[in-house]
Amino acid sequence: MSNVLVPIANGSEDIEAITIIDVLRRGGVEVTVASIEEAKQVTMAFGSKLEADVLLTDVADKQYDAIVLPGGMPGAEHLRDCELLIDMLEKHDIQDALLCAICASPALVFGTHGFVVDKQATCYPSFEKGLTGAEYVSDQPVVMDGNIITSQGPATAMAFALGVLANLEGYEATQKVADGLLC
Repeated sequence: MSNVLVPIANGSEDIEAITIIDVLRRGGVEVTVASIEEAKQVTMAFGSKLEADVLLTDVADKQYDAIVLPGGMPGAEHLRDCELLIDMLEKHDIQDALLCAICASPALVFGTHGFVVDKQATCYPSFEKGLTGAEYVSDQPVVMDGNIITSQGPATAMAFALGVLANLEGYEATQKVADGLLC
């Protein structure tokens, strides 16, 4: 069973965070939702309240198979500015763990901190200038290059989550989840 970290912050995108968490758990992945805030409960971009399993500080030394970032504003900015999260991303990148981000997070987090240099990536339209050093792909809802998976936004969250699941658990497990979701 794969294990995945989903960091959330005040202002994270509601649909993206919930879709990622739900699809991966349906696929049998052990998902840890970690608040980067001082409390487990965060207020999402459109007002939903979500309670994390843990604080990011509680799992800072744990190794995951993937770290998956929702987007949303200002959530992606909070993720970008979280030194502990960036340190964890760097350590996981060295281990070739999957680093995944959707919406504004590919540009604001991965672009700002150099994770997409010399890679193809996508993000929410209008954030593409933040994909520093990357080749922006505008016509694909989900882009994978090496250990980096990026996606465009709320409408692509299901395809993104299924793509992450496929890379972790394989085609059969993903197809079973997709069929159950009528995808």
